[in-house]
Amino acid sequence: MKIPATVITGFLGAGKTTAIRHLLENAKGKRIALIINEFGDLGIDRDVLTGCGIEECDEGDVVELANGCICCTVADDFLPTMEALIDRENPPDHIVIETSGLALPKPLVKAFNWPEIRARVTVDGVIAVIDAPAVADGQFADDPDAVQAAREQDEALDHDSPLEEVFEDQLHCADIVVLNKSDLLSDADLGRVRSDLAATVKPGVKIISASHGQIDSEVLLGVGAGVEDVIEGRWSHHDGADGEHDHDDFDTIVVSLGDLADPAVLEARIREIAVSHDVLRVKGFVHVPGKAMRHVVQAVGSRVQRYFDREWQEGEARESRLVVIGLTGFDRAAVSTVLQGTPV
Repeated sequence: MKIPATVITGFLGAGKTTAIRHLLENAKGKRIALIINEFGDLGIDRDVLTGCGIEECDEGDVVELANGCICCTVADDFLPTMEALIDRENPPDHIVIETSGLALPKPLVKAFNWPEIRARVTVDGVIAVIDAPAVADGQFADDPDAVQAAREQDEALDHDSPLEEVFEDQLHCADIVVLNKSDLLSDADLGRVRSDLAATVKPGVKIISASHGQIDSEVLLGVGAGVEDVIEGRWSHHDGADGEHDHDDFDTIVVSLGDLADPAVLEARIREIAVSHDVLRVKGFVHVPGKAMRHVVQAVGSRVQRYFDREWQEGEARESRLVVIGLTGFDRAAVSTVLQGTPV
């Protein structure tokens, strides 16, 4: 019997890690192996998950691929990882794959047709986690032709739309769309977002509202879609590109901060760079002197979340470091200066 695998995709900060954490906390006896793909140099998401104190979340069942976008390193990283998981003496009941926010799901799903894993693993379903308030604010358009037409009318705008293309490719590949952070929207706005997405996704795709990534595991796992058999029929902006795409549209840096006595000050700095620079996502850990616990910081645009997640471990370096992901060309030096609070 094939091991089912679920691919969880979604744009930067949509709440994929939060949804997976809830999934692991409510696995209902299933042994789940988790593959995490980080875009950047600092493995934030794995530390958040393995530091969350979930009893069923054995550290050996969490594998991080940090060597670039998973859809661009299938042969070098993904396939050996999958083979290692399914060749275990006690293989997992289910495999969950969290892609980076910049990954295209289609090339990854196509990799499941490789002979090494096709006979033993099936893609149970592709889940797209969507930041509902961001979509309601019009940060991503569902009609790429309309976006392109509007941009061509304004010579001051960049006519390329890499963010929209990534967003739409994730939607077009999905079996289930999760409208996360739905509690932040009015019923009218949520209904509008749901209606707009329903007109974009393929027929039969379920659209589910969620808050804080809380979706029943029986909804997300056990879809039974066998996506590897039908993936060629799921349209992508990058069809015909031999499974490759360019990440030159995005830059990533790691900023070291040192000890931070007041995390609220950092939150204000993050809001400042979100407004003044082309920053998409900020995530990392902060050491607050006098506090025994590590402080997690995650931000999408000017929306910032902060919380203490666990105690610093013995021998662990109490560092404050953030990963910053932005559009290519964002002023790295200026962003670093603001985050570090360096006087100009």
